[in-house]
Amino acid sequence: MTINGKVALVTGAGQGIGRGIALRLAKDGADIAIVDIKTDKMEAVAAEIRALGRNATTFKADVGNRDEVYAAVDHAEKELGGFDIMVNNAGIAQVNPIADVQPEEVSRILKINLEGVLWGIQAAAARFKALGRKGKIINAASVAGHEGFAMLGVYSSTKFAIRGLTQAAAKEYASDGITVNAYCPGIVGTDMWVTIDERFAELTGTPKGETYKKYVDGIALGRAETPDDVAALVSYLAGPDSDYVTGQAIITDGGIVYR
Repeated sequence: MTINGKVALVTGAGQGIGRGIALRLAKDGADIAIVDIKTDKMEAVAAEIRALGRNATTFKADVGNRDEVYAAVDHAEKELGGFDIMVNNAGIAQVNPIADVQPEEVSRILKINLEGVLWGIQAAAARFKALGRKGKIINAASVAGHEGFAMLGVYSSTKFAIRGLTQAAAKEYASDGITVNAYCPGIVGTDMWVTIDERFAELTGTPKGETYKKYVDGIALGRAETPDDVAALVSYLAGPDSDYVTGQAIITDGGIVYR
C-alpha cells in the first residue's frame, strides 16, 4: 500500500494495459481517474475499482486534444480530492511498410502517441506545481522505442520520441520534485496485438496468429507478457521506492530487447 490515499489518472484505462495499470494502482491504495474515449469500458473498470474499496471517476477525453487532457486533470482533482500520479498510457499501433505510409496515418499516430503524452506531461506538471507538491509522471513507450521493428517504423518512431521527451521533461521538472519515467512493454496479449497480428497477416500472407506466435516464441522467459506484468513496473514508478529514479525508459518485455 505504498501509494495509499494518492490520486492517479490513467489514460487509455478502459481496456488492456491501461485497465491493468488502473486496477493495480487501486489495489496499492490509490483512487483512480479513468480517462478513455470508450464510455462503456471506462464504467466497467470503475466498477472493478470500487469493488476493491477505492474511489474511481471517469472522464471521456481524446488525448490528442490538449484542452481535453487539461480538463481531465481538472476533473480528477475535483472529483477525487487531489492529484499525485499521471500515467500517460493511451496509444495506438500502426503496421505498414515505410514505403506505403500516408500523411494522414502519420498525423493520427503522432497526435495520439506523442502529442497525447506531451499534453499529459504539461497538464500534470502544471497541476503538481499549482498544488505545491511533488508528483509522478509515467509515460507509455515500448521495446519498439529501443529498437526499430520492420513494418512498425512510424510506431517505433513515436516510441523513440517518448524516450526523448521523457528525458527532457525529467530534467526540466527535477527541481520541482517531479519525476518523469517511461515503461517499455514487449508482446502483451491485448486487443492491440490482435490488431497488429491481423495487419501482419494481411500484408505478408501469413496465417492469423503466426506473427504473434513468432514474437512470443522469441521471449526468453517463455511466455507472452500480461497487463499485470506491465502494471507491476508502473506501480514501482508510481511509489516512493522510485523517488530517486527519473528520466528512464525501463524495458519490461521478458527478454526480447536488451539494453
